[in-house]
Amino acid sequence: MKQTLHALYGLKWNPFSPDIPTESLYVPPAMENFIWRIENTHVQEGGFALIVGDPGTGKSCLLRLLSEKLNQVQGLTVGTFTHPQSSVRDFYNELGDLFDVPIKTHNRWYSFKSLRQKWQNHIENHCIKPVLLIDEAQEMQSSVMNELRLLNSHRYDSKNLLTVIFAGNDLLLDRFRSTTSLLPLGSRIRKRLHMEHASSEQLQECLIHLLEKAGNAMLMSETLIDTICDHSVGNYRIMTTLANELLEEACRRKLSHLDEKLYLEVFAQSSKKKPSSSQSRK
Repeated sequence: MKQTLHALYGLKWNPFSPDIPTESLYVPPAMENFIWRIENTHVQEGGFALIVGDPGTGKSCLLRLLSEKLNQVQGLTVGTFTHPQSSVRDFYNELGDLFDVPIKTHNRWYSFKSLRQKWQNHIENHCIKPVLLIDEAQEMQSSVMNELRLLNSHRYDSKNLLTVIFAGNDLLLDRFRSTTSLLPLGSRIRKRLHMEHASSEQLQECLIHLLEKAGNAMLMSETLIDTICDHSVGNYRIMTTLANELLEEACRRKLSHLDEKLYLEVFAQSSKKKPSSSQSRK
């Protein structure tokens, strides 16, 4: 499809694909401010930070930007925790792989001491600070979260051995507030960001930004941009999903321009295909 996009529209990539270049992502002011705070203050102090929001509000995008930024900071070792549902044993296995620490998973105490010693050596001898990014953190077991709290503590909580950034939905925030075993961890969260639903204007800015970065800011009519954003209910993911479906259909038809007529045709057909509630009961 990439060749077709370039031939028809002069696009360097699909602007609505999840894997567009990181430097081409849309960064609203609140997100940019949070990245600055993490990059310039939080990683120096260490400890826990929290990103909370509904699906499609930009949490994973923000973690991707943070990973890119922090990997360029000298003295940091950045790891992304990809299995939030892990048991304590699997948690130590993955943590050991991320930070190159040999782990004996049958012995929790050895794992704890080994990782802690590794990070102490990094911090004290090499000035390297580990940073752990965790997406979908609401899926984590409370026991694993508490391992992170214990692993981070040093010198009676006077020094943090790592930086942890949790990202998840509102359930994660509720757990920190109401789960007794997680209250000590919740009280240690030093930076917070609640990802709000975007306004129609922010969605329009995002859509135009994505098109511009991909190479064709004029690909869609203003009316179509307004229509897409009005139907996206403040959700970036819904917006890019709608836009991507229209772009794919335009490619199939080899249209030179995308307008509201295409939107009405594509999504009117989609709604016609859905059976009515009375039909589905028959």
